[in-house]
Amino acid sequence: MNEESLDVARLSGVDPRRAARLISGARAAALAGDRPPTAPRPVIGESWKRTLRLGVDPDRGTPTGRLALEEIEHRRQSSPLATVLPTLREGLVAVADAAQHIMVVTDPEGRVLWRDGSAAVRRQADGIGFTPGASWAEESVGTNAVGTALVARRPVQVYSAEHFVRSHHSWTCAAAPLHDPRDGRLLGAVDVSGPATTVHPATLALVGTVARLAESELRDLHRASIDRLRTVAAPVLCRIGGRALVVDRNGWPAAVTGMPPVDRVQLPKSVRPGQIWLPSLGLCTVEPLPDGWLLRVDATGADAAGPGAEPSRVVLDLRLPRRWTLSVTGGAGSWTQDLSPRHAELLYVLARCPEGRTAAQLADDLFGDATRTVTVRAEMSRVRRTLAGVLAHRPYRFADGVAVELLTPDHPGDLLPHSTAPAVRAASGGGEGSGD
Repeated sequence: MNEESLDVARLSGVDPRRAARLISGARAAALAGDRPPTAPRPVIGESWKRTLRLGVDPDRGTPTGRLALEEIEHRRQSSPLATVLPTLREGLVAVADAAQHIMVVTDPEGRVLWRDGSAAVRRQADGIGFTPGASWAEESVGTNAVGTALVARRPVQVYSAEHFVRSHHSWTCAAAPLHDPRDGRLLGAVDVSGPATTVHPATLALVGTVARLAESELRDLHRASIDRLRTVAAPVLCRIGGRALVVDRNGWPAAVTGMPPVDRVQLPKSVRPGQIWLPSLGLCTVEPLPDGWLLRVDATGADAAGPGAEPSRVVLDLRLPRRWTLSVTGGAGSWTQDLSPRHAELLYVLARCPEGRTAAQLADDLFGDATRTVTVRAEMSRVRRTLAGVLAHRPYRFADGVAVELLTPDHPGDLLPHSTAPAVRAASGGGEGSGD
């Protein structure tokens, strides 16, 4: 039985016990360093390799300890997912309960924040440590739907012996990552889990659909908050001469005067009233507003910080599996920006190619299709507006005079594990990108 037919057998209910035996044989071969008689699905095989490199115990995992109740409650209250928890419950809990499953919602580190569904299955989950406050990241328990979905950045279903840890083989799980629709930031994952005998091919699609509904609700809530801020901003900006704008706490603009509309403004992690230099605007005076900031832009604009304010060094840090950053240093100070998956890929390619890349070359690097230049130009336009002075174009490259340091994982296989970009897959040793 080849890899594709094994997957169909598992998801279509064709003798799941035989499918489980084949998967178990593939896992045993992977643990022994042998070539498996039946290859696992690519998303599972890649996760097994990562887990082996992490040194996770295949029998018990590597427990990191549960969070204290106070910390769980703090993370619940500070998580944007708290606002969409009713949507997740409405879409999944009734189905999970009827199917003898549970629904779990985690934070971006894989820590369980909420759990609901079948009482009997919750008791079984207690036995394997699938409880509030526990870590289900790959570095703790190896291959599993929650941890693997957080790394792969896409919905994942894990069945029986596809789980790396032996005590999880009696389970089936389907999880989807949840992202902040404003900036692509990873917020956590939603998962439906239960006994392996209850596996159903529609579970993964259901979980993915409900995750998209939750993200859509977050997008609507953000638009509503911007509308509220706009009502505050209008009378304030009417009294201001010169260039100014009002942004929310995350830098999203609500209103602008004296200048063209702008995209999101990259704010420092800690903003205080007073003067501040921002990469895309130059020197600004910051004043607090309810749920936002008023930014008065200095008349001299982006050059207001004076000669030598332009960036001189950047550090692109791709070492972590779920968070990537770009740190910029220059005459006006230093700042760090979290990167979306796509922007992490783009900047990685440019860091590897100091001579620059044309739009067609980047399209081939990212999609394996040199004709997708419109998509590349749109993405590069977004990232260049955020990283003013850092990037140049014709061809796209890091600006002259900017020293670039690229930090990558110790093992090539851990480089941007979510990525299907040919340039990244070639560097990581994964060949062509593959789906679930």
